[in-house]
Amino acid sequence: MARVPTAVMNLIHRFPRLSQAPTRRRRSGTRPPAAPALALTSGARPRPWVRALGLVSVVLLGAWLGLLVVGNVRVPVGPMNTTMTLRPSFTGGTKINVSPLGALQLDSHIAPVRLDVNVDQLDPERSRALVDHPERLSGLQDEVTEDIARGTADLAVRSCVAVVTGAATLGLLVYRRPRRALAAGGLALGLLAASGGTAYATWNPDSVLEPKFSGLLSSAPSLVGDARSIVTEFDVYQQELARLVTNVTKLYDATSTLPVYQPDPTTIRVLHVSDIHLNPASWKIIASLVEQYRVDVIVDSGDTMDHGTAAENGFLDPIEDLGAPYVWVRGNHDSLVTQRYLDRMRNVHVLDDGRARTIAGLRFAGIGDPQFTPDRTQRTGAEQSQELAGARLASAMRDQKRAGNPVDVAVVHEPSAAREVDGTVPLVLSGHLHREDTEVMRYGTRLRVEGSTGGSGLRAIEGKYPDPIETSILYFDRDTKRLQAWDSIELGGLGLTTAEVSRHLPEENQPGADTSPSPSGSSPGTSPGSPSGTVPSTPSATPSRPRS
Repeated sequence: MARVPTAVMNLIHRFPRLSQAPTRRRRSGTRPPAAPALALTSGARPRPWVRALGLVSVVLLGAWLGLLVVGNVRVPVGPMNTTMTLRPSFTGGTKINVSPLGALQLDSHIAPVRLDVNVDQLDPERSRALVDHPERLSGLQDEVTEDIARGTADLAVRSCVAVVTGAATLGLLVYRRPRRALAAGGLALGLLAASGGTAYATWNPDSVLEPKFSGLLSSAPSLVGDARSIVTEFDVYQQELARLVTNVTKLYDATSTLPVYQPDPTTIRVLHVSDIHLNPASWKIIASLVEQYRVDVIVDSGDTMDHGTAAENGFLDPIEDLGAPYVWVRGNHDSLVTQRYLDRMRNVHVLDDGRARTIAGLRFAGIGDPQFTPDRTQRTGAEQSQELAGARLASAMRDQKRAGNPVDVAVVHEPSAAREVDGTVPLVLSGHLHREDTEVMRYGTRLRVEGSTGGSGLRAIEGKYPDPIETSILYFDRDTKRLQAWDSIELGGLGLTTAEVSRHLPEENQPGADTSPSPSGSSPGTSPGSPSGTVPSTPSATPSRPRS
């Protein structure tokens, strides 16, 4: 129960004295002695408007407390679980909370009550049923309409019981008279009925065309287009919405089809992710890969967020439950607020300013992106700032090598900064480009650019085709700390269910290569996670990956 303010409690404690003073005088049968005018105001019968005001205060407070305690219902709406609640309000309307993305508010009615709808979670069983039976999508709209109508009716009944019970209970505590308590409950019911009638009379169905976005959803109009165009093409919108609803379940199912390799005790397995861009599906996918591949450490090369605001920080909380240490560098969509929040997490290792950390047997060093451009703008001198950051990282790693603590893996966000460490470290990991790439640079350092593990996040629907979700498993020799092989994993984007895994070997580890100068110290043709002496293949969870 919410805490009642001190001033309200003082008001409640006064009411028994006000209501009982006349009773004591009647029992005594004598008139009270004359007293100064100031004393008469405290002992005389309260004026009618004071009594009415006190009763209204008790009714409003009791009704509010009743709504807080029991005035909400959990309603399944399509494949989603929601909670509907009525709240006192001066302006009315409807507020839909979509955690952690934000909220949208509709001017749906004018009344002293507001309807709050919290989207709690996507039910996996109902979502999977839609995936397995696509023919049900055509009836999804009617199903959602029926669910909302049923939930609203349940909420109305529960709210009536809540306000009457709350007002009557508080009236009994204050006045200690059953008749007054019943009067308080009846007045509460009348006020709720009047509020409902006002809401019905002022209902504005067109309010859905002009929602007010807050939080991360403030960018929604630029992503989904003009709301009026959605209404004029509602059939198309309905089909696309149904596909998006089932998308997360499809991605989860795709990870379960990936091959599982037996862990080799001489191998360190690193999961490289990047550019999650606030896609909540990424955490379940990462957790699935950590379990399937027995990952020793996760490396995130930045742009985990999209705007870098404090409101987004709750999105990061699942990192603590991923089951592996999390190494992170700041991207150009990540702010210092984001970095400080991650730095306080128990299993997160933030790399910046060239400082090195040894995690799971590998020594990592990195530097955060020197720019913060969540609006995707290009600032003057961007390339120079990236090169300067890369040079600072290279200088720090040379100092550590001279001190006898060489770095095994460098981590940055942008490839332009990664090129500045060429020759100072065997491997550098980056992201930013939203597409996978790898190359051996001029002085021998291998550059691995990861694609978007978030499928480009909210902007995935901007192009003609959805962006795939990309990540990779890197295998390191536990003795030499050198890269032995890597698996590139690609999952179909929005609405796609394909999964492809391809094995890659560095040139020195490929069959037939000259093994004498091999930097890894392992025999060619032996791939981590595969039986010794076998040549790795390119497995695929599906034979083809359609793009439509």
